[in-house]
Amino acid sequence: MPLGQMKEASVDKLSHFVVPAKNPLQSAAVNQKATMRRKKERAKATVVQPTELVVGRELIPAELGGPPLSTKGITFHRRPGLGQLGTKCVVKANHFLAELPDKDLHHYDVIITPEVRSKQMNRAIILELVRVYRETEMGMRLPAYDGRKSLYTAGFLPFNSKEFAVKLAEEDEGMGINRAKEYKVAIKFVARVDLHHLRLFIEKKQSHVPQDALQVLDIVLRELSNQRYIQVGRSFYSPEIRRPQRLGDGLQSLGGFYQSLRPTQMGLSLNIDMSSTAFIEPLSVIEFVAQILGKDVISRPLSDSDRVKIKKALRGVKVEVTHRGTVRRKYRVSGLTSQPTRELIFPVDEEMNMKSVIEYFKEMYGFTIQHSHLPCLQVGNQKANYLPMEACKIVEGQRYTKRLNEKQITSLLKVTCQRPREQEMDVLQTVHQNAYEQDPYAKEFGINVSNKLTTVEARVLPAPWDCSHSSLPSLSVLPDLPKLSGRQNRHIRENDNPCASD
Repeated sequence: MPLGQMKEASVDKLSHFVVPAKNPLQSAAVNQKATMRRKKERAKATVVQPTELVVGRELIPAELGGPPLSTKGITFHRRPGLGQLGTKCVVKANHFLAELPDKDLHHYDVIITPEVRSKQMNRAIILELVRVYRETEMGMRLPAYDGRKSLYTAGFLPFNSKEFAVKLAEEDEGMGINRAKEYKVAIKFVARVDLHHLRLFIEKKQSHVPQDALQVLDIVLRELSNQRYIQVGRSFYSPEIRRPQRLGDGLQSLGGFYQSLRPTQMGLSLNIDMSSTAFIEPLSVIEFVAQILGKDVISRPLSDSDRVKIKKALRGVKVEVTHRGTVRRKYRVSGLTSQPTRELIFPVDEEMNMKSVIEYFKEMYGFTIQHSHLPCLQVGNQKANYLPMEACKIVEGQRYTKRLNEKQITSLLKVTCQRPREQEMDVLQTVHQNAYEQDPYAKEFGINVSNKLTTVEARVLPAPWDCSHSSLPSLSVLPDLPKLSGRQNRHIRENDNPCASD
């Protein structure tokens, strides 16, 4: 029986005494006496406890307390044996064996004030805290952080509860200005992380998986990747992992990898698998617009439908300015002007003195706008700021979350379709690039990861026999069947179906 269906153990031969009720009398006084009598009889009634409980195929004495209430305590039936059919072989799996650390791990609760919703920003705050206080207040500990409320260390911190002040430069996406902001970070000890039950599970001495301990180790091995790569779900992406491939219409595919620490029959194993997803290509805005529209936008004016299409594609996209040399301020696009750049004017002071966008960029930055027939990007939500398209470039590493068209889906599938040997080389290259043996967090927590693929014994099964009988649409594996002609096959299917049973 599957574990998920084993919600309640069936009770066999469960019996109890039932005291039959008597017919009510018409008189109220008699009714009252009968009611009192029935209450006394119910109080004296006894219930016979079951003598045995049936769980699966095993009988458990009732005096032992019966099966555990939690399904985690129920043991699966042992495998009856190993298969013998097919040809034996050895295959490689995209798993890398890991050694369980021999250290005490500790869990701390983290509260950041004011509250931050972005995991990326939370990680930046904790990284700054560790950089400033590691050698003083944190006793040289290098913690692993889950991006929300939990912090883990290999050993105790010098305190049970403490509050830290962290200053961090925060970028204003509307104004493109970095502003220093102070955060209060409260760290409080919660509990020790128990690795004992994880060891028992790996040694096959207990049935359920201790997910809490496994999750801590998984967070530790993901910590450095969170700092190096772009995280999407449980996967990481970067142009360094695999060369980006164009998908068309201003998009590209970035290669990445999925990483997860799992318990196996051979012990702890780090599962690595390759993946790809769509990102916005880091082009100049004019080149991006040309790809979106599929035409030259420098020499031709834009129509109203073109503006709508451009606005829809660029809204919410991060851009950086290129007209200020090494100063690359970043903004998030909120809209597109309905007028071309040459017609745009705006107030430069409180007296409402007006100046054109072309004059402003020439006087302020010495930048001459060449394509004044194109509209400007609008950035910022409270106050509209105008940026010429030719002075902007799309920021790298922005995932595309909208629906892909058929051409883009086909291009992405071509990128992800690999032969086993190619996929093996990519997985090994990713593990080599991650360099887990040099990972400071893995060293801190005492986790060692092998850099070799795990070998597993396997068997190549014979081809399945197609049972096309109308009453038996099932498959059965038959070893070493002789080759038959089409007429003989048809005769077997119609008369001597090997899948049929008496």
